[in-house]
Amino acid sequence: MDIITDITARRAELTPDKVAFRDVLTGDKTTYAQLDLRGARTAGYLAGRGVRPGDRVGVFCRNRVEFFELLFGCAKLGAILVPFNWRMTARELRDLVDDCAPTLCLAGGEEFALASQALSDTGIELVDLEQDFPAGRDAAQPHAGRQAWPGDETWYLIYTSGTTGRPKGVIQTYRMALVNYVNIAQATGLTGADSTLNFLPLFHTAGINLHTLPVLIAGGQVHIMPGFDAGRMLDLINQDQIDILLGVPSVFRELIEHPDFAAAELTRVRHWASGGAPLPNAIVETFAERGAILCNGFGMTETGPTAFLADPAHALSHIGSVGQTQILSQARIAAPDGTILPTGEIGEVQFFGPGLTPGYWQRPTETAELFTDDGWLRSGDLGRIDADGHGYVVGRIKEMYISGGENVYPAEIEDVLAQHPALADIAIAGVDDHKWGEVGCAYYVSHDGQEIPTDQLERWCRDRLAAYKVPRHFIRCDSLPRTAAGKIQKHLLPVPQIRTESGYVPTPD
Repeated sequence: MDIITDITARRAELTPDKVAFRDVLTGDKTTYAQLDLRGARTAGYLAGRGVRPGDRVGVFCRNRVEFFELLFGCAKLGAILVPFNWRMTARELRDLVDDCAPTLCLAGGEEFALASQALSDTGIELVDLEQDFPAGRDAAQPHAGRQAWPGDETWYLIYTSGTTGRPKGVIQTYRMALVNYVNIAQATGLTGADSTLNFLPLFHTAGINLHTLPVLIAGGQVHIMPGFDAGRMLDLINQDQIDILLGVPSVFRELIEHPDFAAAELTRVRHWASGGAPLPNAIVETFAERGAILCNGFGMTETGPTAFLADPAHALSHIGSVGQTQILSQARIAAPDGTILPTGEIGEVQFFGPGLTPGYWQRPTETAELFTDDGWLRSGDLGRIDADGHGYVVGRIKEMYISGGENVYPAEIEDVLAQHPALADIAIAGVDDHKWGEVGCAYYVSHDGQEIPTDQLERWCRDRLAAYKVPRHFIRCDSLPRTAAGKIQKHLLPVPQIRTESGYVPTPD
């Protein structure tokens, strides 16, 4: 896989009149021939704006076809696309902008003001993706493109924060896209007759790779809408418009709670998959009662992302498992000292295969720490693999927790709250939540020993952090338990009391 072909150019030759994208809101359709031409014109447009091979192109937008025109335009030109997380604050985004130093940025209407703030005083040109880009694209001469795309070359960056809160750009190569296609295709039986729905955020690997890019490579159809809408999704399912679909657990929870769920023909979707966060057994069982087998999976931005994915034939008999590793992925379990553990024992999940990221953008130290001496990628997650090869993720080595499919890192939130003038000490931990899977709980010690109004602390966080990072619970403590070395012992922190319909009950550990 040293090179891969120009995906849209080959599709335009093989199936020019097939529909590649259909906009769910407008009904507009884009054929493969149109997608390839727009990608070539986008490359010409970017070149005319001074973008050169290796330059970064930033984009702030909800799900839309123009994003993929930019993605393929960058591939034809040899530039690197950087999707920015529009849920972040301008302050947070500025760190990402400084890290990747884009030559040009584009933003949708809803994100334009935020992007303008993030780019303030940088001198980076910002183009309106809705008002200015289409005309500029259509007026540009199509770029000749490249004969092939080097497999190890960076195609785009996906930013994910580390435990220190420093943003890291996970390098995504052309080879990773092809490997992910192979893994998804063999796991789902994907063909050119299939369709999927693109709705997960495009600044996450799932928004690009699960399952949009694989479906486009196969020559299928992608329905696209700006974001998750349970009612529209159920309508598409009932209309026989979706064959394969991946969501995060909060998506399936909202589908179940939607009034139209009871009448939905779930079996019209051939393959259901879940990832991004722990999948409660109750959700799997609810779908199974309706004849739909929900396959749990596990991967990382750094693994391309597909690694583990349950087989529909075993998803219910091995409920709670994330399935087996796919054809181009391998996994093992290692002890803290690096010893490879036998079947059934719990340790760190480590990955190997051609679909791994080469590392983090301009982060040589973090990249070196990501891999073992023999080239396996450290996940930071604890798990086990049974005798049949089915994997189970049992916890995380790092303190990161997942809220509604979003990775949240306590150190980043602790840093923000530590700047509050009334707080003397702070610790953040993830706790279970019925809707979001996990939410943050802030344990604090105030300077005067008094309780601080929760809305004041929430407002402090909301002004400085994306909404999904703001703790849901705040608990005042007289002191925080620490080791002799000064490290907070989070397992000794009190369990928050969560109100339910039947009263207060403790959140389980």
